[in-house]
Amino acid sequence: MASHRRPKQPSRARVTVLTTTAAAAAVVMSSQAANAAPSEKPSKDEVKAKVDKLYEQAEQATEKYNGAKEKQEKLQKEISTIQDNVAKGQQELNDLRDGLGSMASAQYRSGGIDPSVQLFLSADPDDYLDKASTLDQLSAQQVEGLKKIQEKQRELAQQRAEAAEKLKDLSSTRAELGKKKKQVQGKLASAQKLLNSLTAAEKAQLAEEQNRATRASERDALSVNVPAGSGRAAAAFAAAQSKLGTPYVYGATGPSSFDCSGLTSWAYAQAGVGIPRTSEAQTGAGARIYSVSQLKVGDLVFFFNDLHHVGLYAGNGQIIHAPRTGTVVRYESMNTIGGPFMFGVRV
Repeated sequence: MASHRRPKQPSRARVTVLTTTAAAAAVVMSSQAANAAPSEKPSKDEVKAKVDKLYEQAEQATEKYNGAKEKQEKLQKEISTIQDNVAKGQQELNDLRDGLGSMASAQYRSGGIDPSVQLFLSADPDDYLDKASTLDQLSAQQVEGLKKIQEKQRELAQQRAEAAEKLKDLSSTRAELGKKKKQVQGKLASAQKLLNSLTAAEKAQLAEEQNRATRASERDALSVNVPAGSGRAAAAFAAAQSKLGTPYVYGATGPSSFDCSGLTSWAYAQAGVGIPRTSEAQTGAGARIYSVSQLKVGDLVFFFNDLHHVGLYAGNGQIIHAPRTGTVVRYESMNTIGGPFMFGVRV
């Protein structure tokens, strides 16, 4: 039989040793945590670097969002046009059939409907038109009427198929738009969370650093008289100048807020020139200029390898642009954008 002996209890001395050891370990761990806590909080400069990176990623997503939004609007217009054409085409088809019906009625009144004419009212005369022996029984006017119906039916079928395809594309574009919007909002929320971790004094220091950089860039831009480009470029630049201090809002095209490509497209629109909505598409708006020394005031200037940021050249190595969330339209040195200058475009 199995033994049912009571387990041996640890001695009081052993319990005391264990308790003391555990307490000592807890003290050491607590001390380590206390010592590590201060280093876990990032410095103001570290927060700024992380926030700048998040804002850059948000701007990349913003330009993708802008592209999807532009595509959605274009598809909606195209679909509306096709649907209008289908409605008009259907009315024309109905009129053609009514005309053939009137012809059939006239034949009936004059002595009965020819068996061939009964097909005038058919929804699909294709098979009938393929039979030459039957065509011989119709007048030239009747044959022409049937052929028009046939052509109109084919045209409507093609337009309906095109509309269906574009509606499918629109659905996927809307899904992409929603995805890009979430990406932008996610990056901005992460950046705001980091900024909220700063003290009031640190936030004030960051704001003052930005203000000093803006003031310095403005002085530099205005200190040298750089010849403007064409009259259109000068007019676009003047329009952008009139919006200095206007807040950055992703997806905005003015006039009360802008993102980077929203500002440039709005500025050129004020000069009577239409350029594409997104920064990447704006690279094809004119001749490219790869040397900063050859840029003129009003030229478009592009930054980062993926061309997700654009501004207007202001002279003396400065640009006017809408930088990112939390800032306003301002002058800034091309050396402080955060990404390499790729090229300019003279519209």
